[in-house]
Formats: sequence, C-alpha cells, structure tokens
Amino acid sequence: MNRDTIAAIATAPGQGGVAIVRMSGPDAERILSLVFRPAQSGLSALTSHLLTYGHVMDGNTPVDECMAVLMRAPRSYTREDVAELQLHGGGFVAQKVLALCLSHGARLAEPGEFTRRAFLNGRVDLSQAEAVMAIIAAQGEQAHRAAMNQLAGGASGFIREAADTLYEIQAGIAACIDYPEEISEEEAAADLTPRIRQLAGHLDSACDERAARILSSGLRVALCGQPNVGKSSLLNALLGEERAIVTPIPGTTRDMISGDITLAGSVIRLTDTAGLHATDDPVEQLGVQRARQAIEQADVVLAVFDGSRPLSGDDRALLSSLQGRTAALLVNKSDLPQAFSPEELAPLLPGAPILSVCADAPGTLGPLKDYLAGQAAVSDRLALTQPRHLDAARRAAAHLRQAADTLDSGSIDLCSIDLQAAQLALAEITGDQVEEKLLDKVFSTFCVGK
Repeated sequence: MNRDTIAAIATAPGQGGVAIVRMSGPDAERILSLVFRPAQSGLSALTSHLLTYGHVMDGNTPVDECMAVLMRAPRSYTREDVAELQLHGGGFVAQKVLALCLSHGARLAEPGEFTRRAFLNGRVDLSQAEAVMAIIAAQGEQAHRAAMNQLAGGASGFIREAADTLYEIQAGIAACIDYPEEISEEEAAADLTPRIRQLAGHLDSACDERAARILSSGLRVALCGQPNVGKSSLLNALLGEERAIVTPIPGTTRDMISGDITLAGSVIRLTDTAGLHATDDPVEQLGVQRARQAIEQADVVLAVFDGSRPLSGDDRALLSSLQGRTAALLVNKSDLPQAFSPEELAPLLPGAPILSVCADAPGTLGPLKDYLAGQAAVSDRLALTQPRHLDAARRAAAHLRQAADTLDSGSIDLCSIDLQAAQLALAEITGDQVEEKLLDKVFSTFCVGK
C-alpha cells in the first residue's frame, strides 16, 4: 500500500457552482492546515467531519473563499485521513489550489486511486469498488439500480455464498483423501458430484450476458425495411427530434443514423438503416451492407412495412431472414388506406408482435414504446452485471464441471485441483485473491479524483 498523500480535482472540468479538491493520506491534515485559513480566528485545528468556512491561501494571498472539511481515519472513504476543499467552480481556481497542495508534498492521484485505497484498506471489496464507477457511468434508472445493488454487496454476497458452498465441497474431498478407509471414492463421488454440478449450474444461470450488456450500454434496436416505408420518420418520432432527413425520395437514408431514448428507466439505442433493396449504386450497396450488419448485431429488430402498399417479394424475403430473431413487425402509415391486413403478416414470422403505427401520430407509438421497454427490462435480482465478473464466474463453472467429470472417473486428487482453480476464479470477483496487474486494469477505467 502506498503511504504517501494523493490529491486530485474530484469534480468534472469546466465552469460550475462548486469544484472540489480532494486529498487522502497521512499528510492530508498537515497540507490542509498550510493552504486553508479558517475565518474564525483562533481555531487551531479543524473538527473532523465538520465543514468550516474560510479561505485558501497562497502564503498571505487569498486564492478563493471556500469550505473545508477534514475526515480523520478510519471514518473516511479511503479509511485514511481525507481532506476536501469546496471551491467556486472554474478551471483556474481548482487547478491553482491543486498546485498548492502538490507544492506542499501531495502527489497527483492516478485514475481511481482513491477507490483503490478504499479497497486496499478493506472498506470495500473489488466488486463494490467497480460499482462506484458503474454508478457514475449509469445512463438510466435500471443501470443505476443494478450498480447500487452491487455497491450494497449484491454480487459479493452471491459470490461468497457460492464460495462457502465450494469450501464445503472441498472439505468433503479433503476428508476422503485423508480418511480413505472411512470414505471411499465411490461414496464421495455419489455425494459430491451432484453438488458440484448444481453449483456450476447456479453460476451459469447468473451469467446473463445480454442483460449485463443492456445495463451497461442499452438495448440495441435496428429499424429495417424497404426504401420509403417510413423508417426515418419513425426514428424521429421516437426520438422526439429531427435526427434523420426525411424526403419522399426513396433511398434518402444511405448510412446508419442512431439516437437514444429512455423508457421505464432503460436506455434504448435506436438505429435507422438504409432501405434493403437490390441496387447498382455502389454507395447504396454499402448502405445496404451496413444495414444488414446492424440487423445482425441488434437485440431487437423493428421490421417496418408501408401499410398503404401491398406486400412485396422483398418484404417477404426480409421476414424470412428474421426467422429466429427477436423482432416486431410495424405496419406504418396507418393513417392511409391499408393495402393489406396485419393478419397477412402473422404466418410469415410466427410469434412476432404486429403493431400498427403512424410516425405523424405520436399517440400510435405507445404500444411500440411498451414493447421496447419490456425487451429492455432486466431483473433487479441479477447478481452479476460486470463483464469481468461474468468471465470469472464462467471460468469457475467450467472448472467445477471438469472437477465433476474427474471425480466421476475416480481421480479424486485431480478433482481437488479443479476445485481450487474454481475457488480462485470466484475470489477474483471480490478481490480476495487478486494480482496487481488486475487491479491496474480495473482502476484504470476510473476517472481521476474518484
């Protein structure tokens, strides 16, 4: 653990009401006393956890009117002495005060170093430390709830419960190895193999990669269809702004146009694509190729049809290509006389919802928004929401399955090696067993000052 004192600006750059300079380490109180002068004369020492009014001073020159707070260890974010100066927001003042702190012996903090010290000092485990950045990065209520659950120990509790079960299994293996005359390998396998496989299944069920990605980056939705069916108009209507150019000329959209909306606390990433049709125009061909790529990468496909004209062979080909995909069929231009009934679409893509919409009538978009919100909904009980956690849990489950197979084959000594590997993989999530290289990777994703 570093025993020096670190300092950084903890607020975002630019003008604002308040800018905060934060310090943590054994010299935080000394440096604060050198740069901060309380307005109350005769105040020799600051009371811990009490905001004090005064001025930041560069020698005898006032730099800013501010509030200061000292949080003595261990009752602080890092469990070290922490000092903060709450200044008027603005780039120059914050940088000037930070420079003063550095001139008196502090070191500029690295990204995530305050939270890293909180982890190293035992205030939070590694998954809770990652939750701090997840809260900062959350773009919707659903992602925020998941991050708060992780900060409260949701992932830690789940993993530690799994680790405790694994310790019990390992104890059974050890007993079989130490007392072979009392516990035969056949008896051990009959008792422990089902428990090992059950634990592997429990970990696998927690690895919902789609849900974790939706929480971190939103639900990916692609609007597709033939030229001039109204995809761009629908995109604009859903976004509530004129993001895409709309004209009566087919093929206006040649590249992908994206925008985000939030529905029921979930982020929806909408992408308007070029019309799918055969063309000799090399630019349009590239647009069609990108449209197909967007469809392949989407979580949900919105297939748009012009209800005022009959279904074409290209429409039917699009529906055929969406077999097995999560898709909704949108019959657009419902304000015009309809050339076909929604029932004609149903057998072409069984199970897909069929919605009549009109981009010029926002009231018709309610069922579509409800559908998208439902597709983006993620269970609040999802324990693992970080890609790193999913990777470690999957590796643990794979080691457990290997251990069960090994135990079934009668190699109880080798089984214990696989179980230990599974235990180490679980410990990576909480940080109970972690290498410096992994810590560097995790905290490099943090912002400076947190």
